[in-house]
Amino acid sequence: MGAFNISRPLRAIALAIGLTCLWPAVLNAGTLISPGTLDVIRKSAEPFGLFATRQSAGGLAEKWNGLARKLEDDMVQLALCDGDRERCVSAPALQFLAIVDVARGREGRARLGEINRAINLAIKATSDMAQHGQIDVWSPPLATFASGAGDCEDYAIAKFAALRMAGLSPEDLRIVVLRDQVRGEDHAAALARLDGHWLMLDNRRMAMIEDIDVKGHRPLFVIGDDGVMRYQEPPSVATLAGGTSAPATAVKFAVPVDVASRSN
Repeated sequence: MGAFNISRPLRAIALAIGLTCLWPAVLNAGTLISPGTLDVIRKSAEPFGLFATRQSAGGLAEKWNGLARKLEDDMVQLALCDGDRERCVSAPALQFLAIVDVARGREGRARLGEINRAINLAIKATSDMAQHGQIDVWSPPLATFASGAGDCEDYAIAKFAALRMAGLSPEDLRIVVLRDQVRGEDHAAALARLDGHWLMLDNRRMAMIEDIDVKGHRPLFVIGDDGVMRYQEPPSVATLAGGTSAPATAVKFAVPVDVASRSN
């Protein structure tokens, strides 16, 4: 018909291109995007490039808040021992600091790899049920090093703390909970951002891999200094523009209310 009779799919493409070009103006105007959506957009730089929203309540948030207090105590004790090794009476702290010392002497990917390898070797993989007689116990690093055993989240927490002590910025450190679709269980790992790329420090492998290369896992939650966030489906282009549309084509993650008890 006429030159301006554009089909619906083409209109959607044109809208997407237009929003891409006008994105800074849209964000600054604040009229087309609600504050909640803006918070989601700001978190899209999280590992796996997926959107995430903050979780102020729920089982995982409560668990992390309880652990965070113990982790802070450990970091204080480690800092004191780091400043005066001769007076440090904590064997777990000295063992932990020995790993940090080696990592500090390296740069870039080698620093991350050293912490991943050394902590994987320092801790024996043991289920929470076998070690604590209960499921889903998250331990601070010094308790893990004192026992010499732990499961996936204990490795991740220890690496999270060691990377901080080795000089990485909190902005570049995360713990991620994923659903292992092959084993049918949840799994936790530490991730560190290097040169704009998120690398996974996993207790299941010595070699680090980039988040985009992780296969067979569904990201569920991401944890950092700001607390727990839950991965969500990104909003569709039409939704950002204030209109109505069919569901977005992005992958949907069926996220449980809390982390499953089986993890390693």
